[in-house]
Amino acid sequence: MSWIRERAAAVLAGSAIGDALGGATEGFSPEQIQQRYGGRVTGIVPPYFADWQTHRPISPYHKGDGHITDDTLMTQALVQIYAARRDHLDAYSFSEELIPLLETQFRWVPELEREAILLHRVFLPEKWIVSRIKVGHVDPREAGVGNAVNCGAAMYMAPTGVVNAGNPRAAYIEAIDIAGAHQASYGREAAGVFAASVAAALAPGATVDSVVEATISLAHDGTKLALQAVVDAARALPDTATDDEIGEALRDAIRPFDTVGEKYREPHLDARIPSRTKSIEEFPIALGMLVAHKGDFRKTVLGSINYGRDADSIASMAGAIAAGLGGNEVIDQNWLSDIATASRMDFDHYADMLATVAEEIIDADLARTHADLDRLNALARVPAGVE
Repeated sequence: MSWIRERAAAVLAGSAIGDALGGATEGFSPEQIQQRYGGRVTGIVPPYFADWQTHRPISPYHKGDGHITDDTLMTQALVQIYAARRDHLDAYSFSEELIPLLETQFRWVPELEREAILLHRVFLPEKWIVSRIKVGHVDPREAGVGNAVNCGAAMYMAPTGVVNAGNPRAAYIEAIDIAGAHQASYGREAAGVFAASVAAALAPGATVDSVVEATISLAHDGTKLALQAVVDAARALPDTATDDEIGEALRDAIRPFDTVGEKYREPHLDARIPSRTKSIEEFPIALGMLVAHKGDFRKTVLGSINYGRDADSIASMAGAIAAGLGGNEVIDQNWLSDIATASRMDFDHYADMLATVAEEIIDADLARTHADLDRLNALARVPAGVE
C-alpha cells in the first residue's frame, strides 16, 4: 500500500470517528455533557435527548449511537467530486458537481434513518450554495458572500489536504478557491487553513509542531491570531493538566475571537457576520487539542468531543489531522467498525476513491512540475536583448 493510500484512509477514518462521537455532545457545555452521561464521554453514546425527533424541530436528527453527521456526508461528497473531475478543483468545478449531487443522489442518511438526498440533511448555510448559484446565478467564486460565517466549508475540506499532501500552501490556495462558493470572511479562511493542516500532516516525517508552523504561517487576520493564541495556551499547559483544565484553557484563549458567545444555541446578534478580527471556534480548538494532547489520536478526539459546543466539527477536524500524522495504526478499529455498522457506511469505498484520485493528481502534478522546470530553464537561458 502506498503512503498516500494509507494516509488517505486514515484521514477519512479519523474525521468520521470524531464526527460520529462528537454528534451526541454537539451544542452542549462540558458540564451538561458530564451531567447527562455521568462523566466524560469515552466512546459512542446515545443521543443527548431521548426525544431527539421532536426536541429541536428544525434539526430532527438522530445524533449519537455512532451516527455520522453532515460533516462526514459533505466530506464524502467532496471525495465524489474529486473522483468525478480527477484533478484539482476550483469554485466552478466544485459547484458544478456539488449542486446536482446535493439535489439528485439518494444515500442513506444515518441521522434521518432513511434514504434521502443530501440537500434534505445539510443545514441552512449549506443549502445556501444551491440558492445562490442555481437560483441566484451568482458567480461561484463569490457565492459565499452573505452566508452566515461559520465552519460549514471547513468541516469537509480534508480531502483537499489529501490531494495536496505535503504541500500546505497549495492546499490552502485550492480550498480558498473552492470555499468561495460556500463561505466568505473567516469561514472561508478556516477552510483554507484546515486543508493546509491536513496537507502538512501528510508530509513524511511531519510532527505536531511542523503542522502548527505550516498552518499558522498561511493564516491571516483574526484566524491567525486565534490559532496562535490557542496554540500558545495549549503549549503553556503543564503535563499534569486535567482534561477539564485543557478545555477551559483553550476556551479562554478562543473567547476573544469567537462571535457566537457563551450559550452556543443562543448566539449573539452579531454572530457569524464577516470580520477581519474574528475566527471560527472549531478549527483553532481542534489544533489546540492536537497540541495539548501531543498528537495522540484517541486523547485528541475525546478532548474535542468533551469540549462540547460544535463538538462534532471540532472532533472531526482534530481527528483528521491526528490520523494524518499517525496513520492507520492510531485508528481505533473498534470505533470505526461500530460507526460503520451504525451508519450503514462503507468507509473503505470512500477511502479507495480518494486514494486513487489523489495518486492520479500527484502524478499529474509531478508531470506539470517537470514541464514548469523545463519552461523556467528555457527562460533562464534566453540571452539578454533577444526579442
